[in-house]
Amino acid sequence: MPAQIDPIVGRYVHVTLQGRPHRLYFEEAGAGIPLVCLHTAGADGRQFRHLMTDTAVTDGFRVLTFDLPWHGKSTPPDGWQDEDYRLTTATYTEAIRTFCAALDLERPAVLGCSIGGRIVLSLAAHHAAEFRALIGLESAAFQESWYDTDWLYRPDVHGEVCAGLVSGLIAPQSPPTARWETLWHYLQGGPGVFKGDLYFYRVDGDLRDQIGRIDTRTCPLYLLTGEYDFSCTPEDTIRTAQQISGVEVVVMRELGHFPMSENPQQFRGYILPVLERIRNDSRAGR
Repeated sequence: MPAQIDPIVGRYVHVTLQGRPHRLYFEEAGAGIPLVCLHTAGADGRQFRHLMTDTAVTDGFRVLTFDLPWHGKSTPPDGWQDEDYRLTTATYTEAIRTFCAALDLERPAVLGCSIGGRIVLSLAAHHAAEFRALIGLESAAFQESWYDTDWLYRPDVHGEVCAGLVSGLIAPQSPPTARWETLWHYLQGGPGVFKGDLYFYRVDGDLRDQIGRIDTRTCPLYLLTGEYDFSCTPEDTIRTAQQISGVEVVVMRELGHFPMSENPQQFRGYILPVLERIRNDSRAGR
């Protein structure tokens, strides 16, 4: 009996970011409308493998996910050992736009979770015309920090602290196998990378004074947040949405901060209708 082989293909693309050469790892599956997926802080593109193996998605979308520099299989730039990693709004935006340009993606849709959900709001405010649709999972303009990030990069603390920190953000209904696969991504992060991502999330990426300029007539915006997420609560997302005309908001039952990986089957019920809306809008030329 032949072995089961996933339809996901992984490759590297060489780009220039902040004036320095980078080698970004990305995976893709499917055909159709480009859908770029942005992983959470301290993790990598493996979080989206269930979307990339779901024919209900890939029959109409070319799903792509890339590992940010310093994450997953994307190595840091030369000389990384002499610097501290720190993600900012500017560097994050540059990475996304450069990746899309390098692969010649024509007005892709973008789906981002957590830090990806935050940068989606920035893309909507400043670069909406470049995208077909924007989807923010666990997305809000700002959240107050509920932990001390210094603990995320200490030589006297085991690397499991990152996974321990986020473990409570997974809904109790999530299947154990999916829960532990989600935590495994955090167990494997490079030293200081999670902390560096959270600089964007907690400091540099405060968008409260920018989201009022979002025009959903230029690019549709969808915000979906898990009811068990206490990092980006449903109230955080709703408060953000109240300042954006035309945004669509859904609170996802029995899901937490990592919906696409912690409980893929439950997440399907929420993401498939959004993707069908995007397909229908594309067919209608909108």
